[in-house]
Amino acid sequence: MAERETVRITGTHALSALGRGADALLSGVLSGTPAFGPVRRFDTAGRRVTVAATLPEVGTLAAELTDAIDAAARAAGLGRADRAGCALFLATHGGPHSLPVPQGRDEPTVPALAGHLAARCGLGGPTRVYTTACVSASTAVADAAALIRRGDLDRVVVAAGYLVEPDQYALFDAGRALAADGAVRPFSAGRTGLLLGDGVAAVVLESAGAAARRDAETLATVAGWGRAGDAYHPCQPHPDGTGLARAVEAALRRGGLPPDAVGYVNANATGTPFSDASEAAALTRVFGADAGRLPVSSTKSVHGHALEASGLLELLVTVLALRHGKLPVTAGWLGCDPRCPLDVIRDAPRPARTAHALTLNAAFGGANTALLVSTS
Repeated sequence: MAERETVRITGTHALSALGRGADALLSGVLSGTPAFGPVRRFDTAGRRVTVAATLPEVGTLAAELTDAIDAAARAAGLGRADRAGCALFLATHGGPHSLPVPQGRDEPTVPALAGHLAARCGLGGPTRVYTTACVSASTAVADAAALIRRGDLDRVVVAAGYLVEPDQYALFDAGRALAADGAVRPFSAGRTGLLLGDGVAAVVLESAGAAARRDAETLATVAGWGRAGDAYHPCQPHPDGTGLARAVEAALRRGGLPPDAVGYVNANATGTPFSDASEAAALTRVFGADAGRLPVSSTKSVHGHALEASGLLELLVTVLALRHGKLPVTAGWLGCDPRCPLDVIRDAPRPARTAHALTLNAAFGGANTALLVSTS
């Protein structure tokens, strides 16, 4: 069946260290004030780095995801009948302290969490789970959009969650991936690494027909998406950015837009030396000389890296920025890196003179995703 349906975003919700809800997220990324502080949630004694972006009072991951899904569904105006056939695509890593344990099992599983959340929120459609590291949520959005556009599904709630916890924190710290100076500095000279942050988000994606039947407001459309792998190294991206460039090109082709239609990029940029330089190379491959004039920011410098939830949190940032008419700040800037010759937004937000933007994500193992969103 040919792809045909426009994929609309009709409801959203987010939690991060910047607060609860879309207003807190937008206000925080526009302020450009990093949310990093000492970790109080668990003991960091003996760790090389002891800071992260955490919200002081949070429930379990299951509880926060339930609240996010329900809030997004309510924001979209989904009643009980609308939810009954709605699918749930869930992106999360989870852990023994955050997942419900199925009856008869000793250990919790992520599929069990998806079923638990669907039941709690009245979603009666199929469920899927995504555990593909930092492209989990963006992959879930791409799959949902593809199925909606083909007409296989009318409506999908995509949800994603990561709350900073000791196991992943210890792995990133031991791997010396965390920023030793306590600041994330995307694309900047002197950057030393990433910092983790809380992120729980949910979006309602619908076909144009399903949204019209409910007279639902459209916040934005998912106009295109692309995925590509480079298989260059277990932890480092290809230095030429070939995989991410192919993902961006696929998103533009699917959206039927030329590169010069894009007026903003919410970058994956984690503040790590190899990854940021590779992403800059990818943007140069796609946009050529215009890459140096294309506004780019990485809001991980403010809210931290939410791992599996990053793609969804940053999709919401991008949509909110376009709708509000202001592009968010990249914090932590120290100076230009010649390997990253980009127009990085810093110091203050810029006016959004565009209806089309890209949000990019990449993960260990060479996985790359690009989502093209539009508010026109």
